[in-house]
Amino acid sequence: MRDTGKARDTSPPPEKLTLAALRREAADCSRCPLYRNATQTVFGEGPEDAALMFVGEQPGDREDVAGRPFVGPAGALFDRALAEARIARESVYVTNAVKHFKFQPRGKRRIHQKPNAGEIKACRWWLEREWAAVAPVVVVALGATAAQSLMGRPIPIMKNRGPTEFSWPGFAHQAGFITVHPSSLLRLPEHAQRAEAYDAFVADLRRIRRMLETHAGAA
Repeated sequence: MRDTGKARDTSPPPEKLTLAALRREAADCSRCPLYRNATQTVFGEGPEDAALMFVGEQPGDREDVAGRPFVGPAGALFDRALAEARIARESVYVTNAVKHFKFQPRGKRRIHQKPNAGEIKACRWWLEREWAAVAPVVVVALGATAAQSLMGRPIPIMKNRGPTEFSWPGFAHQAGFITVHPSSLLRLPEHAQRAEAYDAFVADLRRIRRMLETHAGAA
């Protein structure tokens, strides 16, 4: 694993609450202005004892309406890739770095906008508590926003793609992995590019599964 070069944070860990309690609290979240226009908070979902945790960017239009993470087109691609990598979706905890949909209205459509540093920082409060509740063995950052939240600074994805360590307040260094967000595959203009990128994403998920097996075996 690469060393992040960051000093170990010795601040106390967040209070450990159940996911159900956190979800109830997050429903009324107003830690940043994004709650004003979003339909609802989209909290993470998955087993409370999940060994593997995936962190995406933010909910999209369909997630905002459904109130669940990764249920739109990117979620469908993510589910297919997980299945090919022999990782059961129901066995992992899936969440986002930012819990409200940030968008710009364009006619009847709502166009995705990337969260800014302040919004990412404000929502990390929830992500830390999800981390404490689940206590995953391996955490995966899907895309630049998730990596920035988990690493505490902007991270070039392609340069840092692969195994890494995440350092969180009050926790020991955490086994992690940085890869692309599945939505980035959908934006590629050519079929050949999408196929190649999808295969690389599945290969990352297979590496993550082996990484999880190694760490679980060592534990």
